[in-house]
Amino acid sequence: MMGLSRASYYRCLVPPPECAVEMELRDAMQKVALQFPSYGYRRITAELQRRGFQVNHKRVLRLMREDNLLCIRHKAFLATTDSRHDLPIYPNLARQIKPSGVNQLWVADITYIRLRNEFIYLAVLLDAFSRRVIGWALGRTLEAELALSALDMALRQRQPGPGLVHHSDRGIQYAAHDYTDRLKEHAIGISMSRRGNPYDNAACESFMKTLKYEEVYRTEYRDLHEAYVGIGEFIERVYNEQRLHSALGYVPPAEFEQNGGALQ
Repeated sequence: MMGLSRASYYRCLVPPPECAVEMELRDAMQKVALQFPSYGYRRITAELQRRGFQVNHKRVLRLMREDNLLCIRHKAFLATTDSRHDLPIYPNLARQIKPSGVNQLWVADITYIRLRNEFIYLAVLLDAFSRRVIGWALGRTLEAELALSALDMALRQRQPGPGLVHHSDRGIQYAAHDYTDRLKEHAIGISMSRRGNPYDNAACESFMKTLKYEEVYRTEYRDLHEAYVGIGEFIERVYNEQRLHSALGYVPPAEFEQNGGALQ
C-alpha cells in the first residue's frame, strides 16, 4: 500500500546515528549554554560562528529546544533606588545623546548582592557606547562613598575629556553633593532619569540582569572578599572581554572598542 519494501519500512523506524559534526556542534553549544546561562539562541549562534561552526539560528534554536537549553527567566530583583530626598534633581540629558565614541555618555546604577548571612551592594559605571564596565565597587552600605569609589575607578581608567555626560537614576547616592561635586570638578554633565522610569537607564539595567543571571545566581558567596573576587572576575574577564552583546554586532565590549566601534 505504501509502495515500500519491508526492509525500507523498518529502516525508517530507526533514526540514523548523528554524524561527528552534529555531535561536535551539540557539545560546543552545550558548553556555551553552560558558560553563559542567559544566552538565547541568537547569541549562541553568534558564538558558535565565532568558533568556526557553519550554522544558522534556526538550526541552533531547534537543537536547543531538543536539548532543553532555552533560557528560563528569573523574577525581577529588588529596587535599591531611594529618590525621596531634597537634593537637586538634574534633567535627562541622555535622551538626546546617541554616542558615536567612548567617553561621551557614562551610565551608572546600584544593585544588591546576597551573601549567606547579609546583603552587600554593587555600584557600576558603563560606557554607553561600548557597554563596557569602566568602574565598579562593592560595599556593605548604600552610602554615597560606594558610588564615588566606582566613579573614581572610571575616572582613573578613562581620564575623559570635555563633553562627557554622566547619567543615573535619581537615587540619593547620585544626587549627593559629594558625588555631583566630583562630576563638576571634571566638567562632566549631569543627567538623571525621569521619576519611576527604568527605561531611561536601560543599559545599566541590562547589565545588572546579566550579572545576576550569569554570576550571582550561580554562586553562593561566603563573604565580601569572595564576592569581590568572583564579581570582579566576571566583570573584567567575562563580561568585558568574552560575553557577546547583540547591540555591538555580537562582539564583547573590549573587542568592540578595539575595532573602533565598527559593527560586524
